[in-house]
Amino acid sequence: MASPKSRGVRLQKILARAGIASRRHAEDLIVAGRVRVNGRIALELGSKADPLRDRVEVDGKRIVAEDLVYVVLHKPRGVVSTMSDPEGRLSVRDYLKDVPGRVFPVGRLDYATSGVLLATNDGDFGEGLLHPRRGVSKTYIVKVDGLMDPRHLTTWSEGVELEDGKTLPAKVSMIRHEDGKTWLELTIKEGRNQQIRRMGEATGFPVMRLARSSFAGVTSEGLRPGTWRPLTTAELTALKKEYGVPKTLPVPVQHDGPPPRRQRAPGGRGASPRGDKGHAGGPARPAAPSRHTSPARTGAPRAPRGRSGGTSHERTGQGEREGRAELGRGGRSLSRTTGTGGGIGAQEDAHGYRMKRGRH
Repeated sequence: MASPKSRGVRLQKILARAGIASRRHAEDLIVAGRVRVNGRIALELGSKADPLRDRVEVDGKRIVAEDLVYVVLHKPRGVVSTMSDPEGRLSVRDYLKDVPGRVFPVGRLDYATSGVLLATNDGDFGEGLLHPRRGVSKTYIVKVDGLMDPRHLTTWSEGVELEDGKTLPAKVSMIRHEDGKTWLELTIKEGRNQQIRRMGEATGFPVMRLARSSFAGVTSEGLRPGTWRPLTTAELTALKKEYGVPKTLPVPVQHDGPPPRRQRAPGGRGASPRGDKGHAGGPARPAAPSRHTSPARTGAPRAPRGRSGGTSHERTGQGEREGRAELGRGGRSLSRTTGTGGGIGAQEDAHGYRMKRGRH
């Protein structure tokens, strides 16, 4: 067994930097005897290695450090937030397969919940944003059954008694009433399992629709459901300032070639793909890829055919209406977006970036 070294980097950190797993999961790999350093099994959690000189392997495969990647996916409804699913359902892996790097989702969204989901191959980044002490803000657009009044909003904002304890104070604001239903915006700083749906059940207002509009200040503005883009330098800088991650900031890459071509939205000229459904039961079909390499590739898989009646124009219109109501972004068409998103600093990072590694 490899002995701990006085110099070097902890194995947990090496595995996390390589995008293999978070530090916590990396510890499980070490304890299980699946990690070797220079051919010898490393079982001690305090073991260190030199990532440039030592041969570090997991399950017999050598670890090679990847460029660090940070992306935001607009997760559609009806998709599991894992990289695989034993039931064969669509997973976020189907949408992130074109991302350069072995990324994993930062946290999860319920199967029936859409919206912002970050993904990365930086284990420190993911762990830093998910640690309870960080109190990362998560904002949702919520549709509940029933007419809520200011008293009910106060109950949600002050905390709702659940079987595992009272929820932390939250920020709640009314959006509108509509046909006996209530639309509201909710910001929470904890991440219990199905917390918002349980809050609705506990207060007599079952949740009918749930979409996450922001995670740690990152939004899906400009992204169709099922597409992703890299986080901008401005977004990563804000995350580092607020939450301490990522440890190293990106440096924009200068491209010699022409900028990526605009992609036409699915459904033909003028179609607006803002809703969650391009075809019922599946994600919207992505536009044809550009001949130029673009960091904001749309990795959405092809939607299954034959699952709904009506014309594609009717289905697109339905999806557009749902998308407008769900995320409350008004009627602006996104049919001419390029996939880079409209988030903070999108202009400066329109051509992507690569990470420069350094000591820290």
